[in-house]
Amino acid sequence: MNMRNLYLLLAGILLVGVTACKKTPSSTGGSGNVTGTSTGKDVPAGIGDGVTFINNGASAIFNIYAPGKKSVTILGDFNSWTAGTKYSMTNSTDGTRWWIQVDGLNPSTEYAYEYLIDGNLKVADPYSHKILDSANDQYIPTAVYPNIKAYPSGQGGTTHIVSDMQYNAPAYTWKTAAFTPAEPKNLVVYELLVRDFVGTHSYQTLTDTLNYLVNLGVNAVELMPINEFEGNDSWGYNSNFMFALDKYYGQPNDYKAFVDACHTKGIAVIQDIVLEDQFGSSPMVQMYWNASAQQPAANNPWFDQTNMHPDAVGYQLNHQSTATQYFTKNVMQYWMQEYKIDGFRFDEAKGFTQTNSGTSEAAWAAYDASRVTTWENYNSYMKSINPNFYVILEYFAGNQEQSVLGNQGMIMWNNMSSAGEQATMGYATNPSWDLSGLFYDNDQMATPYNLVDYFESHDEERLQFKNEAYGNSSGSYNVTALATGLARDEMGAVFMFSSPGPKMVWQFGERGYDISINDASTGGRLGDKPPHWEYMSDPNRHHLYQVYSRMIRYKINNPVFASTKFSYNLSGSVKFIQMLDPTNNIEVVGNFDVVSAQAAVSFPSTGTWYDNFTGNSITVSSLPYNITLAPGEYHLFSSTPLNL
Repeated sequence: MNMRNLYLLLAGILLVGVTACKKTPSSTGGSGNVTGTSTGKDVPAGIGDGVTFINNGASAIFNIYAPGKKSVTILGDFNSWTAGTKYSMTNSTDGTRWWIQVDGLNPSTEYAYEYLIDGNLKVADPYSHKILDSANDQYIPTAVYPNIKAYPSGQGGTTHIVSDMQYNAPAYTWKTAAFTPAEPKNLVVYELLVRDFVGTHSYQTLTDTLNYLVNLGVNAVELMPINEFEGNDSWGYNSNFMFALDKYYGQPNDYKAFVDACHTKGIAVIQDIVLEDQFGSSPMVQMYWNASAQQPAANNPWFDQTNMHPDAVGYQLNHQSTATQYFTKNVMQYWMQEYKIDGFRFDEAKGFTQTNSGTSEAAWAAYDASRVTTWENYNSYMKSINPNFYVILEYFAGNQEQSVLGNQGMIMWNNMSSAGEQATMGYATNPSWDLSGLFYDNDQMATPYNLVDYFESHDEERLQFKNEAYGNSSGSYNVTALATGLARDEMGAVFMFSSPGPKMVWQFGERGYDISINDASTGGRLGDKPPHWEYMSDPNRHHLYQVYSRMIRYKINNPVFASTKFSYNLSGSVKFIQMLDPTNNIEVVGNFDVVSAQAAVSFPSTGTWYDNFTGNSITVSSLPYNITLAPGEYHLFSSTPLNL
């Protein structure tokens, strides 16, 4: 085992190395303007990846992992983008790293820089905390990100993305020193895309809008990817720089202020993150590239030459590679500590595999012991930094594999969209919710707290769009009518929130958002969708919002909703959920058909039962209790009134 591998092994056990733009108070050696040679000499102790400032910002040490390269030169504003032996970086003794110390810097000046590798390839720093992009920065409004540094046009032929650094960048003073997120059993996540949630696509406006989420009652917000991605107008899954915040949404301190404000209001912040792949503008892809085959080269330390599963889109990271594990843990540590976030939702988590499944979805979902080991490793690392950290996986593998990870505290996405759509449209028995797994016992989980259920997500069609487009009808009762469809959305929400475990709401589902995910007039699947804040002026949509808010508060404030003692029948048009707890019992019943139905309700006991939506009560004198339900009629009964 060489020194590099030993260091990487220790990094997985202890803390991962520091990332770009670390500040250290004293010099680690070197004098004059530049210290760097081609002879083997190791990176000074205490210097992390990327840029480490020393001497109070008057000097910086650049450190890049580039095994097998013959030369690396630093170029930037500080040397007029001039290549030469004076700026040649020193190769470490094991040949894997290149580093150099640059002196004479102004701590208050913002500097652009890049690496020239083997005399012909220019790339930005993979550990950049900020990048400059000549193709896209010009379209970022100054109101969102003021005073973006001018791109160094005409400097040595530079036209691609370059890195940006500044020692005296404005600091943020945190107002909430410590924050403890909700336990998974009480977790209600609100997923949103900054671009579409607020018209300004800015963290500042998002922060100003937080009371909307506070009033809704959620205790976590999940942001679709916000680290740098290709272009500006995007869902964010085309990642290229994993340590940089995408400037299209605002400045780093704007995002910190958003996280801080969320914590002040009792809301956790979860970042959707893409560590399964990267796209072509990533320097890690470019540094080892097979141009003739148009794929990562065989000696790329991070990426597979070919993708391993049928849903791959970018270039796939090899998570059995030591270099990739080191990089991934550095990314995790950076966002956890620099921005104080409370969780990650890992996109395409099932793709962290080296088992090639070709075009077979079934083979990809089959049990993969090496993939399990990978996630056990990453989960342990994140929990070593923050034991309360949410690790949420978009996995969709078989029950056996998901249960292994879920039983270690990881939370699996649980897609209930097909069942939810069919039920609200009025085709309530296909598919059955029993088989779709609204309750954890169908998924072999030891507890109900490791599946996050949802009817809508950024990947799924809208319930209300389906209601209006394809809803069932009988006589005068028609699900395609707006008011009728919205009322059925209410019934769906009551049932989803009445089962145990975490839940998720996709932005604006709580007010019956009905623009199709594939709407051509808004640019199709990935296009900008209008927020339609005016929907809140519609009394039926506002009532749906109120039902969501009430159910979220019921779930969070009443232990019965987290109980593991339950029974249910979700296979027919009339559906039932019964939850039992020493503090209270609940009975949920709803008719998802488009005609009236007789129901025999097996309440836990006779006596008085409170209807938590009408405010009335019923007397159950014998069991089962027979009731006639109109189409779309639902009730949430409890043995004592539920606590809001």
